[in-house]
Amino acid sequence: MTRLAADAALRERLRDVYWIGGGSGAGKSTVARRLAAQYGLRRYATDDVMADHGGRISREDGPLLRAFGAMDMDERWVSRSPRVMLETFGWFRGEGFGLIVDDLPRLAGSGSGVIAEGFRLLPRLVRPLLADPGHAVWLLPTPDFRRAAFASRDPSLQFWRRTGDPDRALENLLERDRLFTDRLREEAGRLALPVIEVDATVTEDALVGRVADAFGL
Repeated sequence: MTRLAADAALRERLRDVYWIGGGSGAGKSTVARRLAAQYGLRRYATDDVMADHGGRISREDGPLLRAFGAMDMDERWVSRSPRVMLETFGWFRGEGFGLIVDDLPRLAGSGSGVIAEGFRLLPRLVRPLLADPGHAVWLLPTPDFRRAAFASRDPSLQFWRRTGDPDRALENLLERDRLFTDRLREEAGRLALPVIEVDATVTEDALVGRVADAFGL
C-alpha cells in the first residue's frame, strides 16, 4: 500500500472520531464527558494515558519527555523561563502523538463514535487525520479564565505547590500555557480549523452546546 493510500485508509478508520484540543483549563474534559454521555460516544482522554505513553515511548522518539522526567520540580517549574518551558515540553512538541494514533483505531472500530480530548491534540498533527474537518475543535481559554480554573483545582492536583517557590512556579506555568494557547490559535487559524474562545461569560451548558454545534451533533 502506498503512503497516500495508507493515509487515506487511516482517515477513513478515524472518520467517527471527534477531536477536542486546546489550552489547559479550558473545559475539554468536562465537555467531552457530557457529549459522550449525551450522544453515546466513547471518551478517550489523552491525559489519562500520558503515564502509559511516557513509559512506552522510545528514547529516540521522546528526548524532551525523557529530559523533563529527569528534572526535579524546581527545574521544571521555577528555574526556567516560560518560553523555554514551552519549547522543551515534549507533549507540546508532538512527542508520543503516534501512540494516540495507535490507540484510536481500536476504539473507533468498536461500533460507536469516539470523542478524543486533551492538550496533546495539536492542530498540525490532527489535521492530516480528518476525513471531515468539522470533527475537530480547539478550546482556547483566556488568561483570567485559566487562572480561575487552576485556583479551583483540587489541592492534590496543584503540583506547583510542591516546588520551592509555589507563587513563581504558578506564574511560570500560567505564562507557559498562555504562550501555548496563542500557538494553538495561530496554528488552527493557518489550517482553517475551528476554535472557540472560552472566558468567564461562557457557561458550561453554552460551551457544550457550541462544541456539539461545531461537530454537527
